[in-house]
Amino acid sequence: MTTQPPTYAEPISATSSAHPRKASRSTRDRKLAKLFGLEGQSWMRHANPASVWTRFTVVSTLALAVWSRDWIGSWCLVGVGLAIVWMFVNPLLFKAPKSTRNWASRAVLGERIWVDRNTLDLPAQFRSRAAALIANGYSTVGMGILAFGLVDLNLLTTVAGILIIHGGKAWYMDRMALLFTEMKGRSDEYAAWDF
Repeated sequence: MTTQPPTYAEPISATSSAHPRKASRSTRDRKLAKLFGLEGQSWMRHANPASVWTRFTVVSTLALAVWSRDWIGSWCLVGVGLAIVWMFVNPLLFKAPKSTRNWASRAVLGERIWVDRNTLDLPAQFRSRAAALIANGYSTVGMGILAFGLVDLNLLTTVAGILIIHGGKAWYMDRMALLFTEMKGRSDEYAAWDF
């Protein structure tokens, strides 16, 4: 196998004989990915482990910015704005990774497959949206706890909320890494993403 695939092509389309399912409307996840600029080669930039791990700083940075209202008043909005900018810039800031043989890269590549699930024939164990809904639900609970901690300026509650949010995201990412591992064994195109 080569050390780098020749291209970072889009996933196999619904018209391919390898994936007989008919194309349907775009998923909400696909629209969200597009909002963050994740199309074509930009997915490989986000698959850089540095992008994945630094992306985890967004929630903490937002929490710190909101918390700082007690110290700097309305200037905390500058920190909130910078954290939001960081959230959008981060996936596009890094170069494509030298290798995708790590958990973080595989999670992003699995997510790349997942956002196009309506045009692909996914393995049965990955067709359900239950994992995404559970992870989002778990993270939503964390957001509620985080919000309470930030309103009350309670450090323990704030940190607990951040950890719960990250736990939900990490579990979702693990499911996406498993999806990529399964799909690369079914398609030469996906296998080429594993270098």
